[in-house]
Amino acid sequence: MSQPSPASTPSAPGHATAVPSAAHESLLAATRRHTSALARALVTPAYPATPLFARSSRRWLRRLPYAVAGILTLVLVPVTAQLLTNDYGVNGGFASVLATAQAAPLLLAVTRPLPAWWIVFIADSVCALAVLGYPHLPARSWPWTPPGIIGYLFLLLALALRETRHTLVAVWLITGGVGVLFGIPGARYSDGSNVLLFVLSGVVLLVGGALRERGDVQRRLAEQETISEAERARRTLLEERARIARELHDVVAHHMSVITVQADSAPYRIGGLPPEAEREFGTIAATARESLAEMRRLLGVLRSEDTRGERAPQPGLDRVPQLVEATVRAGIPTKLSIAKDVAALGPLPQAVDLSAYRIVQEALANVVRHAPGAPTNVSILASADRTGLTVLVVNGPAGGTPGPPLETTGTGHGLVGMRERVRLVGGTLDTGPLPDGGFRLAARLPLVEVARPTAEADTAQSASAAESASTEGATGAERNPHAP
Repeated sequence: MSQPSPASTPSAPGHATAVPSAAHESLLAATRRHTSALARALVTPAYPATPLFARSSRRWLRRLPYAVAGILTLVLVPVTAQLLTNDYGVNGGFASVLATAQAAPLLLAVTRPLPAWWIVFIADSVCALAVLGYPHLPARSWPWTPPGIIGYLFLLLALALRETRHTLVAVWLITGGVGVLFGIPGARYSDGSNVLLFVLSGVVLLVGGALRERGDVQRRLAEQETISEAERARRTLLEERARIARELHDVVAHHMSVITVQADSAPYRIGGLPPEAEREFGTIAATARESLAEMRRLLGVLRSEDTRGERAPQPGLDRVPQLVEATVRAGIPTKLSIAKDVAALGPLPQAVDLSAYRIVQEALANVVRHAPGAPTNVSILASADRTGLTVLVVNGPAGGTPGPPLETTGTGHGLVGMRERVRLVGGTLDTGPLPDGGFRLAARLPLVEVARPTAEADTAQSASAAESASTEGATGAERNPHAP
């Protein structure tokens, strides 16, 4: 004989009734939770007490809420008082108090719409009860008077532009609920104004709430765009620094290799060295080789996955004439002037030599890209005391169509890259537009070692470079420093 199924056991009906009980308890808990949230929303303003449209850049829009509230108050207070006195038989003094309580809070609604709503709603309810015994009430609008409906709708619009959905839903339900309560005992007095206000208030709250949420979304998007733009500027700055560090690897590696070779060959080149000196040279060579190995690891960290190793030698001032020739082929009439005293400086420090070439390259690339056809002069000068090198690039206004890029290798991020290269060697960079629509760039690169900036200055310069990158990339593309 087969065992009875669980559904056929005596306990099955009990289990079947327990499920609706649990669901019923869950529904009650959800109802209490939502009711509590609506009650808190009615007594807790969602926004600080700031005027409506206070963030607007238009002066007239910031003053518009005050103007509307002031006009409505000046009109509705005497109209409501006269209406209550002449049409509803309310005492003149009491009618003036009711009219003031119904309309004056509109001024408060500019900054605190939720407390203003409480005042107006209570005043409207008291007014409806005050005129309930008037003998000619069936021929009048009840429970809400026409001026009261107009002021109430404007108040709800101010409320919808400031408060959350919970508050708007609670206000709408209370407006409809009180209207229903007035309509049940006073059905013979009501002319349907309670239903009319319930419908119109729902429309106003819906439209105002949608406008407020749309404004909140736009404001959050603008804030996010600002944050994203700052992050992009910061990323551009870090990418440029990493690229410069990769280029300087060859310079430093060359010096370290020379140290290693000299330290290894010193015991053979210099005879009669004591054992202590030979051990010291061996220690120097071992340390240099270890430093080279660490530099290779560092370069691997700086190089991204899609970056290929640079096999060509790093360029210098000796390749600037080739760069100028490429610029001329791109349609830019360019002249190069290298002062004779530059040759008298002798071999330049490799970091300075590389930085000078890259600055000229970036400047000419910007001319080709953003000031096509502009006559350009490139000048390389030595300072009078021979302690610095000046790179000067001046272009006139644009006069043609953009040409092809000069070189695809080594091109950085415009002014950001130039500032970083100048900062690397402790120099200065001066840029700015010219009165005729051209652009001037002057970089001074010292040939002697200078003190590195302090941590505070380094942070300030980084922030300045990031701000510059943000300005140049405000539209998603770098703004051309050589554009007219």
